[in-house]
Amino acid sequence: MTLAPVHIENDRPSRIGWRLPPFYCPFPRDLRHPEAEEIEARCVKWLDAYGIYSDATERAWGLATRAADLAARTVPFGEPEALVLYAEWLYWAFAADDWHDSAAPSARAAAAIAEHGARLARTVEAPGSALLPPGPRTEALEELAGRTRAMLTPVQLHRFTHGIREWTSGAAWETANAARGVMPSLDQFAAARLCSLGTRFLLSWCDVANGIDVPADVLYSAPVRALTEAAGFVVSCDNDVFSYNKDDHLVPWEQNVVNVLAGQRGRTPAEALPAVSALRDRTMVLFVRLRDQLARRGDDQLRRHLVAVEHWIAGNIAYQSRAPRYASPRNRNSLPVEGASYDISYADAPCDPSTEPPPVPALAWWWQQLDA
Repeated sequence: MTLAPVHIENDRPSRIGWRLPPFYCPFPRDLRHPEAEEIEARCVKWLDAYGIYSDATERAWGLATRAADLAARTVPFGEPEALVLYAEWLYWAFAADDWHDSAAPSARAAAAIAEHGARLARTVEAPGSALLPPGPRTEALEELAGRTRAMLTPVQLHRFTHGIREWTSGAAWETANAARGVMPSLDQFAAARLCSLGTRFLLSWCDVANGIDVPADVLYSAPVRALTEAAGFVVSCDNDVFSYNKDDHLVPWEQNVVNVLAGQRGRTPAEALPAVSALRDRTMVLFVRLRDQLARRGDDQLRRHLVAVEHWIAGNIAYQSRAPRYASPRNRNSLPVEGASYDISYADAPCDPSTEPPPVPALAWWWQQLDA
């Protein structure tokens, strides 16, 4: 592996550096779907057919998300047709995420994101809604939504569209905070980050592609919801670290767990990194305990779901370390650098092995789902 070529065109130093803390991940690592390359080729053909990207530069950065690789690493044993659809949604979601980030913080921008999310969700739910402006991207989205409705069961479709609404509401919340110049407290940030990450938007596809069908009364029970949110928080912490240098040009500073903890503790972002790892690892310890508890009680479908969530956590780490989107960020390079990667390491044990909940009320209820 090579380190990110950060000094090619811009000598602005990173606030946190390019050597990231070790990742505690007690699950199988570096799994990847055997048809990953074919899935990516099909996605690129679909993107080009609809003219999703406006020019060669935008196409290069769009493909640098390596969204098909994310799908292949987070669902390493999934059904290929479902993975193609999932990956195409990921390419679209990355483009939407960049649009959210590029909008100048204002009340109008926050309202636009919320409105777009409502229109998008309805487009997926109901054919012919005609709620989005005409153009190549809308045509592609309508086709994508049509295939999604055909593949998903009614329950799966409801879960997915709920995830869309949750994701866009989180993005609107972050934009509203930025417009007011507000860096949220850790408690406020933790509650909203689970939405803006798109946790349920993403995990719905992990079950679809793996052919997993957990009954709704189990999937939405308090212990399983706690496990879902804990997994989402771990992934969000990892994402905030990997993407930090990609977004460190933004003013006001990006709302991520590093900046939130730095502000709350009066530290620099680099000084806050150990606290981020500690909170992340303590949550991972909880996740493992909840997983074991649920696996003992659950049926085959729930146990398969638990494994799928493990793959999602581990796959995100492997993916983000290799994606040019993060390893050769756009604010430092005119074009993505092929082969750029973070030289990451893994920890054998959590840096904070505590089994007690952290002093974050929005998260503490997860620990209450453990058996006495």
